[in-house]
Order: sequence, then structure tokens, then C-alpha cells
Amino acid sequence: MAASRLPGTPRLLRALNDRAALELLLERGPLTRAQLGEMTGLSKVTASQLVERLEQRGLVRRVGEQAGGRGPNAQLYSVTPGSAHVIGVDVGPERVVAACADITGALISRVEQSTRDTDDPVGVVHTAVVQAASEAGADMSSVRRVVLGTPGLVDPESGEISFAWDLPRWHRGLLDDLRRDLSTPVVFGNDVNMAAVAESSSGAAQGVTDFVLIWIGRGVGLASVINGRLHQGSTGAAGEIGYLPVAGAEVPRHSGRRASKGGVRGAFQSIAGADAVKAIGKKYGFRGNEAADVVRSAVDAGEAGEPVLDELASRLALGVAATCVVLDPPLVVLAGEVSQAGGLALAERVEHEVGAITLVNPKVVVTGVAAEPVLHGALHTALDAVRDEVFGSTTE
Repeated sequence: MAASRLPGTPRLLRALNDRAALELLLERGPLTRAQLGEMTGLSKVTASQLVERLEQRGLVRRVGEQAGGRGPNAQLYSVTPGSAHVIGVDVGPERVVAACADITGALISRVEQSTRDTDDPVGVVHTAVVQAASEAGADMSSVRRVVLGTPGLVDPESGEISFAWDLPRWHRGLLDDLRRDLSTPVVFGNDVNMAAVAESSSGAAQGVTDFVLIWIGRGVGLASVINGRLHQGSTGAAGEIGYLPVAGAEVPRHSGRRASKGGVRGAFQSIAGADAVKAIGKKYGFRGNEAADVVRSAVDAGEAGEPVLDELASRLALGVAATCVVLDPPLVVLAGEVSQAGGLALAERVEHEVGAITLVNPKVVVTGVAAEPVLHGALHTALDAVRDEVFGSTTE
């Protein structure tokens, strides 16, 4: 009996070939039909059909010619930038920053909106998103996804914000409100998780499938990437390292998540957060308006500032060590304003201290994302999803 033919197999193969060609054009384009055929292993005829199919759908376009030997010049093709757009948003207590990128990943606009004098989070986000699209010359109908990096817990099941102590106006139901308002898919992502995405995509963790990112800034946070995937936990609370009980700090006890309006009382936050960093600096004669200013001054002071870095590193090592003896990652990335200010001097101290107090000895490095990691992580997250949608549905 002859084997039955699997329905849809030719269509699936076309979709796989189209996806492979589009990825190649993103990474190595512009390319000719012959080059695409050679790189994908397809025949000239099949490669030509593929390019025609993608061109008809507006996903690729002709961008020039490549001079050859005999015969006419070969047409060069690239992914059509405007075939889809995404918007990433970094939401903070004082401002919202939105940026628009086309499907190639090119950043084409960036806008800011203050959140200080408004009690309308939907209105603030709406204005920032629409303005980012407008300045990019993109119609909102071409914006396939908006990803917001925000402090607080993001429920893995519903995608809603379930707790954000420093964004009191953000509430359950906000996600649906934004989706209705913008008429496009909207996704929330925890800000530290978004920073880890940026680190994996374009920072110090490129090519690393297992790492943790410790954020030290106004607050403290943790993101864990395991086998190339963010670990969020059952409620989205994985990484709330500010609540980690550590030696030398009061154990926090709350009747509910919202019991402490100022955030975590005690625990790791109390010995490694911004206020603690300022207190360490003051102890050794270093002051600044922000915690990062204190650390930067200590680094610039050379030997005189070493006690500040030593004490800060010993405190940070408690949180890093507690994480690493559970997950045993090969790499720890220190991110956030304080970490960037401390630089290599701080990272080296933390690495040495972790190795001294635990059985593990991960490499500790400073973030490789120079600016706005949350925003760039949100953009990367949106692009990955939209490319899957657009590139994965090229056949009828």
C-alpha cells in the first residue's frame, strides 16, 4: 500500500524556505536570487519562485543590482523595512519612553512623556505610542505589537500587572484598556526581564543560554535565563530579589503585597538598594544626589574609594551567591545605574567574594548594553514575536 501523502507538506516546506530566506536577508542582505538559492540549498527555479512570492506579499523589495560577468546584472533584494513596525515602551515612575522600529530592527523614532502630573496611564501610553509611530512615519495599522517594560509583577497567565508599588495608578484591567485604546496587540514585560533580553540580544550575554542579571539601581531585581528562556515563575515573582532574606538585614513580614507603600522593608533591598549605597558612601566620605553618583565618585577616587567598593561588593555578593547556589549559572551580569557606575572594579570584587563564600564561581561582568536596556529589551521582544507572525505566515 502506498504511503499516504501528508496534507499541507508542500505549503509547510514553502513556509520554512521563506522564513529561512527572510532571516538570511536580515542577517546578510541585500542578496541576489542566486545567492539566496546557494545559501538555502534551493534550486535556481525554486529560489526565484520564493523571491517572487515574497515580493508579491510586500516582504522583500529590489534595492539595486550586482554587476556580474556575462549577461544582465543580477537584482539585489532586501527585507522591506515598512512591512511591519513594533513599538517598545520603558515605563517608569516619572516618565514613559517609547521607540518605534521597523521589521529589520532599525530604530526610527524615540519620544518621551512625563508621568508626574497625570492620573491617566492609558492616556500617557497612548500619546507616547502614537507619537512614536507618527515620528517614524508609520501608520498605526502597521504597528503589529507594543511591548511595555514596567516595574512590578507580570502575571504569566493573564499578562496583567499584578503589583507595582511605585506605579500606583497601574492596575488590573490596564492591559485590556490599552489593547482597546491602541487597537493592536499590547504586552507587558517586567523591566528587569526586558533588560536581560537586551543583554542576551546585544550585550554581555550574547550566545549564553544560561545567565542571571542582577539589577542594582533605585531598587534591586533579578532576571534568570535558563536554556535560553526567561524564567518568570508561577506568579511572575521570580526575580523579586529585593525580598530575599539575607544576613545583616531585617526579615520582611508583610500581611499583603501592598502592605508596604514604599516597597520592601528589610531584606536584600535594605542593604543593596539606592539608600544603602548612599549610606555606604557617606560612611567613607562620598556623597551624591544619586547612588550611582556616589559609586562613580568612589571609583574616580582610586585607592581612597576602595572601601566603598569593597563593602558594596560584599553586600551584593550575598544576593548573587544565594541565586548562584540555586541556579549555578556560568555568567552573572551586573546591570542598572549603580552597577554601571561601579564598572569592572565592582564586578571583579563581587566575583571574588561570591567565590569565597560559595562552592560556585561564576564569571561576573558589567552590562554590555550602554543605554536604555529596558526599552531595547522591549523592542527585541516585540520584534521576535512579530517576525514569527509575519515570516511564519508567508504562504496562503
